[in-house]
Amino acid sequence: MSTPTLPFDDDADALAPLATRLRPATLAQVIGQQQLLGPGKPLRVAFDSGRLHSMILWGPPGVGKTTLALLVAQDFDAQFIAISAVLGGVKDIREAVERAQVARSAGRRTVVFVDEVHRFNKAQQDAFLPHVESGLFTFIGATTENPSFEVNSALLSRATVHVLEPLAQSDLRELLARAAALLAAPPLSDAARDRLIAYADGDARRLLNAYENLVGVAGAVNLIDEALLEKSLGAQLRRYDKGGEQFYDTISALHKAVRGSDPDAALYWFVRMLDGGVDPRYAARRLVRIASEDVGLADPRALRLALDAAETYERLGSPEGELALAQAVVYLAVAPKSNALYTAYKAARAFVQQDGTRAVPLRLRNAPTALMKGLDYGKGYRYAHDEEGGFAAGERYWPDDLAAPRFYEPVERGLEIRIAERLRELRRLNDVAPQR
Repeated sequence: MSTPTLPFDDDADALAPLATRLRPATLAQVIGQQQLLGPGKPLRVAFDSGRLHSMILWGPPGVGKTTLALLVAQDFDAQFIAISAVLGGVKDIREAVERAQVARSAGRRTVVFVDEVHRFNKAQQDAFLPHVESGLFTFIGATTENPSFEVNSALLSRATVHVLEPLAQSDLRELLARAAALLAAPPLSDAARDRLIAYADGDARRLLNAYENLVGVAGAVNLIDEALLEKSLGAQLRRYDKGGEQFYDTISALHKAVRGSDPDAALYWFVRMLDGGVDPRYAARRLVRIASEDVGLADPRALRLALDAAETYERLGSPEGELALAQAVVYLAVAPKSNALYTAYKAARAFVQQDGTRAVPLRLRNAPTALMKGLDYGKGYRYAHDEEGGFAAGERYWPDDLAAPRFYEPVERGLEIRIAERLRELRRLNDVAPQR
């Protein structure tokens, strides 16, 4: 166990890593995470109101989980006890309880911070429960894994989950400026700065470690350029810039290979993305999008498989979870394709945006109260399950003053062949039934 400090000041140890020397000492110094720290946002409200609560900070590496835990303890003048779930165990938990009891007897609160809390087993996690419930200490867990899978439900129910996001490029630029000022380093060329930020991929610690090494290699040069950056990082440097043209070109190639039903090319571009440093979670999001946009109802299983692959990656991480994503890539590539749903959705959105607000017909309105029934809400509605074939032929579900447009036209591929047959039959029944 250790009790870290907040050394972002002029007296910080010059031999400490740059990331430690730049650790924020106040909330105002924190870069990013405005979804939690902005005015009126959950953690800012906790700080401003003085109401300390147990929490789990979930996010990728290098986004400020430890820093926020330290700031919580500092702001509430609480004893800070840190436990590493990788190295610690029940003995460390017992020691933390004893120290918290001593602090409470002296009238002081305690924050117990567990880094990588998902590494603790169920029994270890359960050991915190009675002390969290009694208020002996405030529990803060940090995890890079989905707490829904990795933190047991009893502990999860007693802690608020706050989701931290990768730092934006603008955040990393600001952090680089602080680092350059602290180190009195030579300026970076625009190209070198952009590649360094792309290499960091939203991870502040990774950025600062790489930058500190880079400055050490640079020596007394007047400008740190791309050549010096490549010399410093070597094989670690990503082969393309996240946010740059090649990044988006590779994503586009993957999408088009899947749409074009070429599983081998799709796998090639997918592996190129991983090799280039893309976050596999981003690739997973793209695959979920492809499942709806390009496969759609031609094979509705594709969406579930893409979601399963994304969830599997969250559980296993890299490299094991990448195989599930590869499975989704191949399945989507060989699945029958239809963009009918995508086209229908866009057409419906465009129609609603340009059309006026039309009244919902009385027969389609719900009538949960006697007053609403008295106003004829729901009157005349035909319950489809009571009709022959479960279909109320001739019933109309549009605003009364709107000529019904047609958005969805299934293609003759995959399941949409059957969907098209069904729609043709339903439309025929509507055509021959008395119209409302």
